[in-house]
Amino acid sequence: MSVKEEVSFDPKEHQHLRYNPLRDSWVLVSAHRMKRPWAGQVEKPPEEHVTRHDPCNPLCPGNTRANGEVNPNYDSTFVFDNDFPALQPDAPDPGSDQHTLFQSKAARGVCKVMCFHPWSDITLPLMKKEDIVKVIDKWAELVEELGATYPWVQIFENKGATMGCSNPHPHCQVWASNFLPNEPALSDRCQREYYQKHEEPLLLQYAKQEAEKKVRVVVESSDWLAVVPYWATWPYQLLLLPRRHVLRINDLNAEERAGLADIMKRLLTKYDNLFEVSFPYSMGWHGCREAAESTRRTL
Repeated sequence: MSVKEEVSFDPKEHQHLRYNPLRDSWVLVSAHRMKRPWAGQVEKPPEEHVTRHDPCNPLCPGNTRANGEVNPNYDSTFVFDNDFPALQPDAPDPGSDQHTLFQSKAARGVCKVMCFHPWSDITLPLMKKEDIVKVIDKWAELVEELGATYPWVQIFENKGATMGCSNPHPHCQVWASNFLPNEPALSDRCQREYYQKHEEPLLLQYAKQEAEKKVRVVVESSDWLAVVPYWATWPYQLLLLPRRHVLRINDLNAEERAGLADIMKRLLTKYDNLFEVSFPYSMGWHGCREAAESTRRTL
């Protein structure tokens, strides 16, 4: 008779599933595959030569955009309505189809572009912390303004041509919509269900647990915690969390905004140093959906 030796589970050696509480889904982790031989192509990052001011770049100060408008000679942040918006506030209703498999609903909103800095040859990790604070302050202002009309305001940045960015000038986009997109809607539902069951915000509890374990923490401060999520799907994926219960970016106080600027600069500098290149990424900010005040107090 042969006796099979029992093997103890090792997360670095054995495949397993990890639960993502923000999506109510499971992620397959097969860390042992990192040992497989690599014979793939390795390329040096392309050299980038970005001029400080390009007279043909529609995002630079004083230049003319596609719609004929001339940018002001701004010296800090600059926000304008996207000349090619994905959402418009006055789009007509699509009507209804007779079959349930062909459904449509109205999608309305506004899309704005926000330049971080007047120089084209600078990025967030290269900016001074006080200039990053100005970016955060403008984000907060836009969330406050657009959130008064729309239930969802999404701030996001696609940095680098690799991520599909069409212009090297440092900028992001801000979309406000009359609907809750799929990912935020799912995350909103999961967090509400967790709160109803545990009477504590999901992400606040998660931040506390990660701060204690110190297994996946990348950067931390008294107000912020940056971790590789336990349920990470993408290489170099990070989750940046406040250490106190904050609903939206416009709810941050001055000290927390300064701390956010500091930890963003540290994080993004680490990305740049990883491969000695201006690191491409997609970054998005998720806050609580805009809702009635009675609902906002409980989540």
